[in-house]
Amino acid sequence: MVTEPILIFDNVSFAFDDKEVLSNVSFSVQKHESICMVGPNGGGKSTLVKLALGLLQPCSGTITVLGRAPEKARRKIGYMPQYLQYDQRFPVTVLDVALMGRLSSHGFGFFSKGNRQIALKALAEMGVADLATRPFGALSGGQRQRVLIARALACEPELLLLDEPTANVDPAVENQLVEILHTLAAKITVLTVTHDLGFVSQLVDRVICVNRFVKIHPTSEITGEIIQDIYGGDLKMVRHDHCCSEQGHIHD
Repeated sequence: MVTEPILIFDNVSFAFDDKEVLSNVSFSVQKHESICMVGPNGGGKSTLVKLALGLLQPCSGTITVLGRAPEKARRKIGYMPQYLQYDQRFPVTVLDVALMGRLSSHGFGFFSKGNRQIALKALAEMGVADLATRPFGALSGGQRQRVLIARALACEPELLLLDEPTANVDPAVENQLVEILHTLAAKITVLTVTHDLGFVSQLVDRVICVNRFVKIHPTSEITGEIIQDIYGGDLKMVRHDHCCSEQGHIHD
């Protein structure tokens, strides 16, 4: 049975003042698809995400999320921003942060037992349930990233938007996040914004390339020529499928 795409951009353009940021963007994302968005700084990635969330309105074209306008579908969109500004001395626990994802279904007063169970389940999915009572400000960078994804999952989304989830984490944590996101993609639709092309190749089959215009490529087609076209220069890519020995590199 063919289902309607979960996210549709139809000939969308957007400009700040007189500067066009996105031009005639059209693409769709299917249910349970895991897809990545790449592109240079200032190319329009964050603007595209904000349009999908309904935080910005297009100058022309239409955007549909779960068959509705983005602002009407927002409760079913989980979002992890690239930057989080907070005071590390503020006395908030890991569970408190995860519970923020339940605010749209929460009334006045204390969070219900059901909301707390959903938040704890999200933390468990990200492998950090044992940190629930720890101060959020005391966590490592990788632990914070997992908690923030758990917060996005706590709203029980159908679409998960992750902006640079591997920023400021070491390769071991990145590999763990890849495995977790593979598991999540079997349940919900995941759109990941990243600069890490190695991360892209492990995670998805299609890549949305954004630099004012949008082109979509299968991961297998990402070549040096396409990278140069996206970023306007050469990027170095590091292989992780090898072992180091005294004799040098031994590739699998």
